[in-house]
Amino acid sequence: MSVQSSDRQGSPSPFPKDSQLGANVLQLPLKEPTFYYFAYGSCMCPVDLKRSLGESTHDFVMGSGLLHGYRLAFNRKSLRRNCGVLDIVPDPTAIVEGVLYCLPWRCSDTLDEREEVPRGGYRRETIEVHCRGHLYKDVRTYVVVDKLAEELAPDDWYFNVVLRGAVTCGLTEPYCWKLFDHMHQLQQRQWQTQPLRSA
Repeated sequence: MSVQSSDRQGSPSPFPKDSQLGANVLQLPLKEPTFYYFAYGSCMCPVDLKRSLGESTHDFVMGSGLLHGYRLAFNRKSLRRNCGVLDIVPDPTAIVEGVLYCLPWRCSDTLDEREEVPRGGYRRETIEVHCRGHLYKDVRTYVVVDKLAEELAPDDWYFNVVLRGAVTCGLTEPYCWKLFDHMHQLQQRQWQTQPLRSA
């Protein structure tokens, strides 16, 4: 027994020493904290989201997602664009399609700023989203705080960026057409009532 013990002392150990182990652990890359975000309006377009976050967002796209129990509505007037912008409203019979992102936590405050959370424009809401056969819980989205009594039409820029995001990120064709028709009808109604208001 003593001979074997002395032999083992003379041979190199197959296990790293504590100091070596510590060095190896420190060299491992740390995974950045992330959060899931469901976009249903202009942020569905990764190019537009990049404009706000200041970095490419294509790699953060998980895919198209389904939000059950809500419907879309243009319930907020954007002060910056002077037009209607999207909101989601509880509706047990409806489904909202959108884009699920997995964003780095460093983007959280900037996203809140974009959605005017500090100024009471939108507020965070936690939802569940179906994406590629999986159910994602604790997903962040944003809902309008003070909703308009009547929907307000989007301008052409908002109309186009929402539709571009929907098509680019693979929302279903029937949903894209429904979204197009909803926005088009609101614009038509606004154009028809404008002369009456100015008279």
